[in-house]
Amino acid sequence: MAIPDLYDRRSLDDPYPLYDHLRREAPVWQVPGTRTWLVTSWSLVAEATARPEDFSSNLTALLVSDADGRPAEFDMTALGTAIDVLATADDPSHAAHRRVVFPHLVPARVAGMEGELRALFAQLWPTRPAGARVEWMSAVADRMPLTVVATLIGFPADDVPQLLRWAYDGTELLSGVASLDRMVVLGESATAHGAYLAARFAEARSDPGPDLLGDLARAADAGAFGDNEVMAMLVQLVGAGGESTAGLIGNAARLLAEDPVLQEVVRADPELVVPFLEEVLRFESPFRGHYRVVRRPATLGPASLRAGDHLVLHWGAANRDPEAFDDPDRIVIDRRERHPHLAFGRGLHFCVGAPLARLEARVAISELLARTRSFRLDPDDAPQWVPSIFVRRHERLPLIVEAA
Repeated sequence: MAIPDLYDRRSLDDPYPLYDHLRREAPVWQVPGTRTWLVTSWSLVAEATARPEDFSSNLTALLVSDADGRPAEFDMTALGTAIDVLATADDPSHAAHRRVVFPHLVPARVAGMEGELRALFAQLWPTRPAGARVEWMSAVADRMPLTVVATLIGFPADDVPQLLRWAYDGTELLSGVASLDRMVVLGESATAHGAYLAARFAEARSDPGPDLLGDLARAADAGAFGDNEVMAMLVQLVGAGGESTAGLIGNAARLLAEDPVLQEVVRADPELVVPFLEEVLRFESPFRGHYRVVRRPATLGPASLRAGDHLVLHWGAANRDPEAFDDPDRIVIDRRERHPHLAFGRGLHFCVGAPLARLEARVAISELLARTRSFRLDPDDAPQWVPSIFVRRHERLPLIVEAA
């Protein structure tokens, strides 16, 4: 099999031909020069999530780019087990972490936030003249999710711009394409982010409030978690809570901007926003995949794996698998499939923030459609993707907007 170039910019911007190739030729494929395997078929990704006894969620290594621009691995074990929280934890620790976070993200509580979210959109989206050019990501898609996450955790609204920079530096660490020199810079950003979180957590321990930060302080005081665990949980919540929803909101807006017929169909029937967003999650999964580490010698599909090998479970590839979805490379709003999409993961690690992400995206896209007669891509300023094998998010998404 010809070796695909993971880091070719064309593959980063449009990974689906590469995913198709891997699913056909090697659905569990070892990245040359590494012990990391990419898993790309729906059935094998789903199988791996159901085998935590073989495949741990602990993060022990990351793909990076070496001095020659080739894939290499960055050892994470020096950080110890303190980073094994929430998405990177196994049970029983994972269950304990979710018990603290879940009450802040339960569907009933999230549903009560809709009015606040619509008011927030109004702040981010002032009246615009006809033919206005809007950079959708910086105007709404990046800012809205992290503002909500900051409020739920208990961070000041004024800190959101800096939190956004730290959050995106954090997901760049996982991008797979960062050079070792860039990893040093990103590590310095992570250190600054950690110092900020430690200061806010210290304040919460002296005066815990009715927010998630207060709950974490009370749990730490009761001995349920160590301080390092809490710091790692906060890093994940800030990073994932902003990243995934920003990707979804951006991807949804781009797909509507590219297809005026689809845009008018959804604008004419607001009830279609929800199924449209589910199809966006399948079609352009905001997180392309997540890591696993092999606990013991095991097989997955045709691959024989050694203890200590790493997997990347590619949700984005699995969600375009023709064995699981009919006509997978087309948006079908009324899709009825025998398999669910995997954009929020599967099994024990199904995303705890999924209800909030869905609500934020529904409000953002509904408001965009309600406040415009049309919007389209700017022909003079093309969308730009964040270069990453880990996330699927626009760095910039310029739109031309005709107000309603």
